Amino acid sequence: MINNISFPRLGLEFTINRVAFSIFGKPIYWYGIIIALGFALGVFYAIWRAKKEGIGADAILDVVLWGVPTCIICARIFYVIGDPDILDGGFWKIIAVWEGGIAIFGALIGAVIVGLTYSRIKKIDTGLLFDVAAPAIMIGQIVGRFGNFVNAEVYGGVTDSLFGMSINGTACVAPLFLYESSWMLLGLVLVLIYQKYKKVNGEIFLLYAMLYSAGRIFLETLRQDEYVLKIFGLPMSQITAVAAFVCALAIYMYIRFVKKKKPENDNVSEQEEK
Repeated sequence: MINNISFPRLGLEFTINRVAFSIFGKPIYWYGIIIALGFALGVFYAIWRAKKEGIGADAILDVVLWGVPTCIICARIFYVIGDPDILDGGFWKIIAVWEGGIAIFGALIGAVIVGLTYSRIKKIDTGLLFDVAAPAIMIGQIVGRFGNFVNAEVYGGVTDSLFGMSINGTACVAPLFLYESSWMLLGLVLVLIYQKYKKVNGEIFLLYAMLYSAGRIFLETLRQDEYVLKIFGLPMSQITAVAAFVCALAIYMYIRFVKKKKPENDNVSEQEEK
């Protein structure tokens, strides 16, 4: 339960007990606390932003209510597809999320499904809803990845990098959790600045999708092979990241430079007909 984590080249060392405290003999883990904190901060931001955009807090709470279970299910399905050995454990092993094994790309797919469905039913601008959600998701990722730090997990191969991390005295490895959290922090700053310049709803979410996907494409190359989810022998998360980046870029180019000009072109055509 206790890990000694150090960053020798930075002169930093931490002794971390994964258990924060106990309630009636049941251990409460730092991992859960950190994930909950990231989730709460993301929701608070989304509610604040939604009010400014005229969506309303109720819409965000509804999306969260439906989104959480959907995202967990999709995250587990994605993980099981990439690690089919779990199927050998039977049905209960498949659903044993509490034993670990969820994938963030699966959760993001679930979030997109819920967002699209909810916005259609409630007749809310889909792009605007997604733009409100994107920075909130990034906040959750920035904070939540430190749950992996206290668990001494999500790391790459041996490295001589300045940020190399040693776990319980082992050789230094690449702290992928730190790289991803830092990349999302930079991304959050960029999208918050970009908000002032967006022309079409949906741009913020698409920018986030491109930033996150680009980061994962690179980080997956650093991950140790035994921790890489695979489908047909290929890195599943990396393939998904490439597909997500290409799709997000194509949609961004369309709504930013093509769709926005259509009304103007249509008006010109109408005037010529008259």
